[in-house]
Amino acid sequence: MADGFTTETAALASEARHWRRACAALADLEVGASAAAWRELETYLGISVRATLTAHAKRLTAQADRTLFTIKAASSPADLKTARAELLTLRRRYSRAEAIVDFYCDAVNTRTNPRMAAVLRGLDALAVHSMDQILRPLGIDTPPVLTYLDKGMGASILRAGARLWDATLSPAAAVKITRHNLWQPTSLVHETGHQVAHLTDWTKELAAALHTALTPHSPLAADAWQSWASEVAADVYAFCLLGFAPVPALATVVDGPSRAVFRMPIGDPHPISALRVQFNAALCRSWFGPGPWDDLARRWMDRHPLEHAAPDVRAVVGASMPLLPAIADVCTRLPMRAFNGVPLSALADPRRVSPNELNRLADRAGASLYTSTYLQRVDPMRILALTVLRGLESPNPPTEMENWLRRMGGDRAVAA
Repeated sequence: MADGFTTETAALASEARHWRRACAALADLEVGASAAAWRELETYLGISVRATLTAHAKRLTAQADRTLFTIKAASSPADLKTARAELLTLRRRYSRAEAIVDFYCDAVNTRTNPRMAAVLRGLDALAVHSMDQILRPLGIDTPPVLTYLDKGMGASILRAGARLWDATLSPAAAVKITRHNLWQPTSLVHETGHQVAHLTDWTKELAAALHTALTPHSPLAADAWQSWASEVAADVYAFCLLGFAPVPALATVVDGPSRAVFRMPIGDPHPISALRVQFNAALCRSWFGPGPWDDLARRWMDRHPLEHAAPDVRAVVGASMPLLPAIADVCTRLPMRAFNGVPLSALADPRRVSPNELNRLADRAGASLYTSTYLQRVDPMRILALTVLRGLESPNPPTEMENWLRRMGGDRAVAA
């Protein structure tokens, strides 16, 4: 018995020392991302993220020390059983903390190239501005944002304040920018729309408003749009700040075979892709009148005839199409408690990003559009929208967008 007890105690102590070393090593953030990459973060953002990650490591190391003490103090098989349970808990928590550290280090590592680091800092600044425009008048603090480049079709966000793998809170909003959309990064504002909806509690209110407005016309459509409120809110947010600019990129991302664009998985918060494109076109029509969004909507209807949809999807789309103008009104013109009793359009007027207004901005700014620090500070959303729309028609490399983003990110290597 004594030999077995001694052997197990030594084994548990050895395992605990291993996990203590691993926990302490998590604090060495330069293992996951180079010191140069960390320096490419804006100072406050870097301090906030690093402080959160090193705090994870310190808490886990302290837990490992407590487990070692439990092992050292064990005097019976029951004590060893307790110690082993503590050790297994430590392993689980280490794995969760490691996932958090790896996530942020991978994101920071996309800044190892100074050129890309400046672009991503510019996107950080745009993301903060896109939220500050709405949150500041509401008296809500705007969280810091860490953008990062990754593969895939769609962008995503890990919200600031969201519960992480180990139940702690995210120190910053982490927004994935897809490589194929790097030079038309309107999805950035869709993702920050999710953050704003969360901070203002807009999604629940919008869901209830859509259900109330649509039920007299179609209970089927009312239930569907209520379930899609979170993604509808983000699309609407991007529209109010950028106008038509996000719609072509959205249509490109959600396109595919008709069977794909008419999919309606149970529990999916995204509207049916075919209907989502039509809704975004309807938002433009509601605020700007006729325009290129009508051509896009017609092209999608020709490309994806409704008869290619399953009967249940056909019913939802058929019921929703006549209601799109009403849905646009609810989303943009209905006063909301989330916005202190005014509609979203009172805080972000879509008319400021109509094609005519964007053209007027370009005419007034002339050659200073991308070099003026004043315009960079007060009108970055409209410059982003205008540059994205210009890029749709240009066969040239996206030099204007890249240079402007690098200026936004403080890259002194870009000539003024």
